[in-house]
Amino acid sequence: MTDGAAERELASAVARRVFATLSTKWALPVIEAIGSGQPRFAAIHRAIDGISYKMLTATLRALEADGIVARHDYRTPGPRVEYALTAAGADLLRTVHGLCAWSRAHLDELVEHAETAPPSRR
Repeated sequence: MTDGAAERELASAVARRVFATLSTKWALPVIEAIGSGQPRFAAIHRAIDGISYKMLTATLRALEADGIVARHDYRTPGPRVEYALTAAGADLLRTVHGLCAWSRAHLDELVEHAETAPPSRR
């Protein structure tokens, strides 16, 4: 396998792994809740209605493993951990906001096509 082919294969595998994480119910709300700040676990939990502590923990761990979120443990006697988006995570959030702007700009067209699509495609 050539270096170019190996690099493409690696990029594809990483993209699939990250897309799998992002396609979960809670990943994008967690990324949005972190935003440009450095919130603690409880602040993120308060910002996302309906997420359990267990799911928030699992989602943060997955996002950290994918390089989207950084976890900073201050190692103080009273636990103090903050979360922030990595450079890749901040870029991802801008991309998601761009996709949202795109969907708003084309909303009428997208809704029209969704209404006329066969039931198996909805």
